[in-house]
Amino acid sequence: MTEEKIKIQVQRRIVLFSVLLLVGKFIAFFVTNSVGILTDALESIVNVTAGFISLYSIMVAAKPRDVEHPYGHGKVELISASVEGILIMVAGGAICFEGIRRFFFPIQITQLDVGIWIVAFAGVVNYVLGMYSIRLGKRYTSVALVAGGKHLQSDTYSSVGLVAGLLVLYWTGIVWIDSALALLFGSIILYTGIQILRGTVANLIDKADVRVLKQILEELVMNRQEDWIDIRNMKVLKYGKTVFVDCDLTLPWYYNMRRGHEVCERVAEVIAMKFMSSVRLSIHTNPCTELYCRNCIFGECRNRCHPFVRLNPFTLDRITAETEDGQSLLG
Repeated sequence: MTEEKIKIQVQRRIVLFSVLLLVGKFIAFFVTNSVGILTDALESIVNVTAGFISLYSIMVAAKPRDVEHPYGHGKVELISASVEGILIMVAGGAICFEGIRRFFFPIQITQLDVGIWIVAFAGVVNYVLGMYSIRLGKRYTSVALVAGGKHLQSDTYSSVGLVAGLLVLYWTGIVWIDSALALLFGSIILYTGIQILRGTVANLIDKADVRVLKQILEELVMNRQEDWIDIRNMKVLKYGKTVFVDCDLTLPWYYNMRRGHEVCERVAEVIAMKFMSSVRLSIHTNPCTELYCRNCIFGECRNRCHPFVRLNPFTLDRITAETEDGQSLLG
């Protein structure tokens, strides 16, 4: 089974369980009239809606590249995660509003023990589903699965606190505790939505992924060859499971095209070692000049103009620096 089919299968299972939990939570709300339990039920609507959106986005992202989408369809998962973040924020705001309203217009709460058991069970199921979604999302580089898993786990954390609060309400009978719980967990849900949206928007506008750049840098440092004289202007873009890397590589000026291609292939292999997803590398090669000699350790070079002084190490600032001539950062 391909990675795409596995991701679709995982999301289908999550949607199915989310629908079942949604039904259970609304049954608990109608039995108890608890606005605290209503917060859980409303968030489950978001879970189900976001689940269907994620399923659709994963199916679209699995489509191969075509003429109109030369980089593939992977970014649709970011749109899915953004919509999920917005829906979570809306649900959090609605929950806070209902909590405030119940402060002034309280409703009698009944059969709270039944509601507590349903919410607790749903919380356990959500946590397991969240772990499952995050684990496979990281394995197959799916932003939608990871975002969905984090959402499910945040739902679990709020369920734990909700159950604790409902137990206090059950033992004390203090009605305003129910509204306070709604305000507290509505705020947590709202914050979760904001965090998800911030992360996806950063990817949609192609913000540099420092974590990925550091992973690439680590491999380049560990596997650096003598004729990799310099690497600059590195950029990384992620489209679904595919990582696109562009950079400038400085090589000995006398290398022919075949030798230069072999070196570029080796650089691509080194970068790909860090990622289970596919890597597409675009390298622009530059010929070295005599200004590089003092920092070049290439022992086979017979055209050295100056003795070696010190090696310029690969650093994050160095490999991402945008320079026109490739020489302004020479030591």
